[in-house]
Amino acid sequence: MSMLENFLPAYLEEVVGDRFGRYSKYIIQDRAIPDVRDGLKPVQRRILYAMFDSGNTPDKPYRKSAKTIGDVMGNYHPHGDSSIYDGMVRMAQPWKMAHVLVDGHGNWGSQDDDPAAAMRYTEARLSPIALELLRDIDKRTVPFKDNFDNTTMEPVVLPARYPNLLVNGVSGISAGFATEIPPHNLREVIDACIAVMEKPDISMEEIRTFVKGPDFPTGGIIMGEDGIQDAYASGKGRIYIRSKTEIETLRGGKQQIVITEIPYQIVKSRLVNSMENIRLEKKVDGIAEVRDESGRNGLRIVVELKKDADAQGILAYLFKKTDLQVTYNSNMVAIVKKAPRQLGLKAILDAYIAHQREVVTFRTQYDLEKAEDRSHVLEGLVKALNILDEVIAAIKASKNRQDAQNNLQWMFGFTERQADSILTLQLYRLTNLEITALQKDLDELQKKIAILRGILDSDKKLVAVIKKELLEIRDKYGIDRRSVIQGEVEELKVNLEVMVTQEDVLVTLSNEGYIKRTSMLSFTRSGGEREGSGVKDGDYIKHLLDVDTLQNVLIFTQKGQYFLLPVHQIPEFKWKDNGTAIVNVIPMSKEDRIVSVIPLRNFEEPNLSLVFVTKRGQVKRTELGEYETKRSGAIAACKVADGDEVIRVTVSSNTQDILLLSQQGMVIRFAESEVNSMGRVSAGVRGISLKDGDEVVGAQLVEGDEGELLVVSDLGYAKRSLLLDYPVQSRGGKGVQSFEFKEGKRVKPNGSRMIDVFHCKEPLTIMAVTKDGGKHLFSSESAPLSERKSIGKAIAPVDKNDEIVELLVM
Repeated sequence: MSMLENFLPAYLEEVVGDRFGRYSKYIIQDRAIPDVRDGLKPVQRRILYAMFDSGNTPDKPYRKSAKTIGDVMGNYHPHGDSSIYDGMVRMAQPWKMAHVLVDGHGNWGSQDDDPAAAMRYTEARLSPIALELLRDIDKRTVPFKDNFDNTTMEPVVLPARYPNLLVNGVSGISAGFATEIPPHNLREVIDACIAVMEKPDISMEEIRTFVKGPDFPTGGIIMGEDGIQDAYASGKGRIYIRSKTEIETLRGGKQQIVITEIPYQIVKSRLVNSMENIRLEKKVDGIAEVRDESGRNGLRIVVELKKDADAQGILAYLFKKTDLQVTYNSNMVAIVKKAPRQLGLKAILDAYIAHQREVVTFRTQYDLEKAEDRSHVLEGLVKALNILDEVIAAIKASKNRQDAQNNLQWMFGFTERQADSILTLQLYRLTNLEITALQKDLDELQKKIAILRGILDSDKKLVAVIKKELLEIRDKYGIDRRSVIQGEVEELKVNLEVMVTQEDVLVTLSNEGYIKRTSMLSFTRSGGEREGSGVKDGDYIKHLLDVDTLQNVLIFTQKGQYFLLPVHQIPEFKWKDNGTAIVNVIPMSKEDRIVSVIPLRNFEEPNLSLVFVTKRGQVKRTELGEYETKRSGAIAACKVADGDEVIRVTVSSNTQDILLLSQQGMVIRFAESEVNSMGRVSAGVRGISLKDGDEVVGAQLVEGDEGELLVVSDLGYAKRSLLLDYPVQSRGGKGVQSFEFKEGKRVKPNGSRMIDVFHCKEPLTIMAVTKDGGKHLFSSESAPLSERKSIGKAIAPVDKNDEIVELLVM
């Protein structure tokens, strides 16, 4: 037979599926998920049983942990010693277990996530309450199975005289399943157990009168009544755990935040470091020092504040940005009849009660068998003592022990068991006192047998036994609730003033897209000249804003998008520096261009709108509140048609007139009320009817008839005319001519298109920027005041083949 003929073909999917299925079943049942009856994972159960079996109990001295780990690994758990020791360490840590199951001696770690000392250094024994999980295990109360190498037996589950799954909680992850059951108060859970036994169809509302919610060993404030309700009904629910804090006032008016309880499973040292980093990075202004003063008297973290700091605001920020407040997601999954199930509170209690019925029944049967056997023996002894002379004569006449036993059985009707006990009877038991004691023991045994039979025959008596034992444990080990339950979840609102110090600053944005924030101190030290801001060669400042660090800036682009940029997030530079490219601050595409920058303190100012004007003459008005956002990316501000683009965005009071200037010099003026307020992403309505090849180049909001209108052409010709000369028309018309272009071969041209329009109530200083990079300053007063339709006057020198591309008010 060739080598190849020994192999059979197999599909990879089937092989992997089969192997992974077996592996998944193993780690779900035998590693990560606890049994609903005793609330223990296999490794925990094996550690407790090994300690019990070797006599490592609370009444004995501590024993080296390494010895226990060796017993567990050698007899029950053939895995790494570190995983066994990790399980043992968790059961000894009071900040993780509501009631520790291992009484540890030595260094067993800390709430700062310090590891426990190596197992060769630490000592341990069972805690008193752990004995309650194991009590009566030697009375056939639970099934046993062979260990991994069939050399000994181990329990499948522990008797568990209290509902450990709920009391101590559990956390675990396996293949396809995870479990997260919070710890609960022992008294509350036992009271609920008794209530369910007394009324099996009890409602969840009635159970909740006993079990208020989880009770974490680290205390804290639990928020979220709805989350607790969901978890108890379905097994899944979310709650919020908040640290217990207090604001103390010190001498001199200073305040400090004192933290005395932190959320469950939060590492204290990391929490302190995260608060210290907030102080170092100055994310919050007002924290002077963060200290960990924890010691023998318990946990205490102090956040010392600067004078006049907003203590409540800083505390709200710390709740929001650190683990002083966390969410806890309950996912109550446990093994029920060898399969994982998501369980509500009632289902867990029912499963535990069913387990206790079995445990007490098996224990009673065991005790009854022992009592009946003893009673049988005593009955034989009492009978033998009543006919003592005949019994002695029969024994003396026998040849040997076996013959004596046979003679006793056929002569007097004793059973084999009774005959054997008679033959082993010691002579001192023949005294009168002993005979009386034997009769008394027999009477007491008969009473005990009657009681035990009564328990087995009556469900009511069985339940009474379970209740009695639960009450004993409640009274002996019960502790007061440590976590406070608060029904409503408090919304955390962090004021910007807490995070940012209010400071007047200058924000500049250049034509090439370089942005910077400059303090007034740097501006003053640099000479205090607004025209002296640092820019690259050929670049110029297009937007200069006087703002403070608590304001926001709305940035609008020609493609109809906008960005909300808080001023304090704009990188800070000296006044003479160029700044940083805007794409490093906001995610703007390279093909887009900024058209308007609007400073804003808040979106709740009444009766304010944003007015959008596009190149093709579309006008849109939208209430300012529509643009409030928490997002930092691009957001649609206005719908823009193909081939069109936004040219200006301005803030309006809703009572003004909109005035538009076209490239060919047409001006239309219409009431703002003719443009109805629309949604944020709408396209707007027609503002002006344009001739072919014409487009809108300028827009102004005007009110009344005061002042003049200044228009400027591409060759630097300008003129002013009275605003009164531009009557209010209906929206969508062609408008009126505002400038006359000179035509003819021998006539010096005054321009071929208009650049922009300005409303002048007082003299304006304007900078003209040419295509070749030239910059020219002129006053609006230098433009002649003339009729609406006139040729204007050259006020900005423009070289041949050059032209003005932009006008900026200085």
